[in-house]
Amino acid sequence: MKIASLFITIAISISSCNSQDKNGNKASVNPITYSETITASELKEMLYTYASDDFEGRKTGEPGQKKAIEFIKNHYVENGIASPIAKGDYFQEIPASYFPNNIGSSENVLAYIEGSEKPDEIVVISAHLDHIGITNNGEINNGADDDGSGTVAILEIAEAFKIAQKAGHGPKRSILFLHVTGEELGLYGSRYYTDVNPIFPLENTVANLNIDMIGRVDPKHEDGKNYLYLIGSDKLSTELHNISEEINKTYFNLEFDYTYNDDNDPNRFYYRSDHYNFAKHKVPVIFYFNGTHADYHKPSDTPDKINYEFLETRARLIFHTAWELANRDERVKLD
Repeated sequence: MKIASLFITIAISISSCNSQDKNGNKASVNPITYSETITASELKEMLYTYASDDFEGRKTGEPGQKKAIEFIKNHYVENGIASPIAKGDYFQEIPASYFPNNIGSSENVLAYIEGSEKPDEIVVISAHLDHIGITNNGEINNGADDDGSGTVAILEIAEAFKIAQKAGHGPKRSILFLHVTGEELGLYGSRYYTDVNPIFPLENTVANLNIDMIGRVDPKHEDGKNYLYLIGSDKLSTELHNISEEINKTYFNLEFDYTYNDDNDPNRFYYRSDHYNFAKHKVPVIFYFNGTHADYHKPSDTPDKINYEFLETRARLIFHTAWELANRDERVKLD
């Protein structure tokens, strides 16, 4: 991991943050109240649907991917979480001409919760909604971990933020829940959002927390302890990295593995998921990842192999990190 020459001291109150109650008064709020609404049972229920054969591997532009975007949209509608595009319109349309190899048009799915004090500043939580479809011999690549796990994690995180808002503890900054298409083709959906049509100006985007595979355990970590690989957290903002570390130490004490964050990592994962399209525009990022496993990009990546207790804790960690970024007095600084 890159070591910063100057360590930035962070004075944050992690155990609670200042938010507004229903009367507009400052109130001390413990985010645990809301993170605990993210549960293994709800994640499992959603993922068994999202990574089922009915979705046909969610290949970009194909019928299964269209089912996937409707599933995501319906979750937001049912929970009263609005779209930033237009009332009832959750789909950012991407024309077929944007994609290679005669693939049809596709869609990103966007929902958001508007900030109570700094609505023009945005925290983006992202995951890709697509997968690789059906094999030549007719087997379905369900993509439960890649990236069904990230997709359902965002849905639960969004629901937790909405519950907090209904209780009068909405975030100070706006939070965008961004489900991007075309990741497996080469990060097309996130690139369309950042390079062609950012719904919120990138200069107002505080950070991107990107979730791509957080439901499994890789061979390196079979000791039973929960962990995550973090990639990119210190590349643009030492402050973001330090906040991330402090959140983990305060609430979870997961093992954070920075192996893939090394500038010389031959896997180059920093450049291979949707956060990179934000990072190249100087938006601070964290990429959350459980590492690859024997079922990566195979029909055997199925929902029965997900560790739902680990997934619950990992999703709660990301919620707490987003909560801090959305509610702290100052936005995180670029180095």
